[in-house]
Amino acid sequence: MSTTDAARDELKARAEADGIEFFLAMFVDLHGKPCAKAVPMSSFELLMDGGAGFAGFAAGDLGQSPADPDLTAMPDPASYTPLPWKPGVAVLHCDPHVNGEPWPYAPRVILKRQLDKLAADRGWRLMTGVEAEYSLLRRTADGSLELADPLDSSAKPCYEAKGLTRMWDYLSNLSRCMNQLGWGNYANDHEDGNGQFECNFRYADAVTTADRTIFFRYMVHMLAHEAGMTATFMPKPFTSITGNGMHLHQSLWTLDGEPLFGDDTDGRDLGLSKTAYRYVGGLLDHGRASAGIICPTVNSYKRIGVGKPTSGSTWAPAYVAYGGNNRTLLLRIPEGGRIEHRGVDGSANPYLAATALLAAGLDGIDRELEPGEPVHDNLFELDAGQVAQRDIAHLPKTLDAAIAELVADPVLRAGLGTVPGGDFVDYYARVKQAEFDAYHATVSEWELERYLTLA
Repeated sequence: MSTTDAARDELKARAEADGIEFFLAMFVDLHGKPCAKAVPMSSFELLMDGGAGFAGFAAGDLGQSPADPDLTAMPDPASYTPLPWKPGVAVLHCDPHVNGEPWPYAPRVILKRQLDKLAADRGWRLMTGVEAEYSLLRRTADGSLELADPLDSSAKPCYEAKGLTRMWDYLSNLSRCMNQLGWGNYANDHEDGNGQFECNFRYADAVTTADRTIFFRYMVHMLAHEAGMTATFMPKPFTSITGNGMHLHQSLWTLDGEPLFGDDTDGRDLGLSKTAYRYVGGLLDHGRASAGIICPTVNSYKRIGVGKPTSGSTWAPAYVAYGGNNRTLLLRIPEGGRIEHRGVDGSANPYLAATALLAAGLDGIDRELEPGEPVHDNLFELDAGQVAQRDIAHLPKTLDAAIAELVADPVLRAGLGTVPGGDFVDYYARVKQAEFDAYHATVSEWELERYLTLA
């Protein structure tokens, strides 16, 4: 279980040079919640040799009961990430183990297992990038939530210079933090919803991007807290305001660094190779089933296809279709050589999302699925019947409907792997069905207003 001597020595030297006093040995549960222990630098050798111990059942949904052995978080030296806003502290992303073996319920383990198979069987690797939208809020004296910027009330706030500048201290601090980490922050903007922002960083291999996404969300929360605000990546925090997506860009490369998705001679003028089109075919074929992973909460389905909000547009894809620079579709090809999946939302676990979408895309390649011609229509202007006439499916409209399709999909089932006693997808489905059932059992204000005196 110990890391190589060279990797350990390099990590120790970097940490000492950076003045690190504590490591946060971090991993996530099924929902993407970061869990950690603070390990002092004086226990570096102990951490690297034996990891950090956790009661797995207490940490979250990770397939453990109170009767199970401890979960041991084994650090990945390559994931070393100092906290720019808290000198002396660094995160080490970890792979949970139980009894000396990688724990198959752990999302990072699930993704790495599939990527190892991709490299061994095909000599390929997956590169990804994310666009993680979030909203900045503030607690009022009575505990309710409001937008952090009370002046952010425009009907079309997207890219608004004034809204961006009023949050300058926070956003510029976040940008400096990302660049200090070497992530290559290349843009920061006010997004389409009131109080909504996006901060972009360069793409990388799928594990690195997922690690950075977890750290990014953690960093956004912590910096917002220090600034007296509350940040949320919740898909739909307000009924009337645009929801938060986490668009996932994907491309396949050889292990030698040759891109596999680009082709300047593409007859459809999207700049995609035959391999990429077949990958698109797989994403479409498994589009509805993958929703249970990439849109993993009850709230996720209030972001999808709910009509025009009071600010900007919906931007959340409801339809399983692909095309070029068309943001009404699930899959957008912004330029040759990569595929943007717009269905992934802000609550998604980035490790599980990448795993599921890779499994879907590879199935398309293996079965030589053709996606058909790209869609050029603005699907938001068409009614449901007109969309159906084009043989375009709608995403599931509730979490339980999405989970039912997920468990029935053999490709996603295989891609997410096995766990003791069965398949991970069945465990995931039980957790998510319980989440939906708890929501469904709660009587809402909407129901009271609509039904209390109706009959």
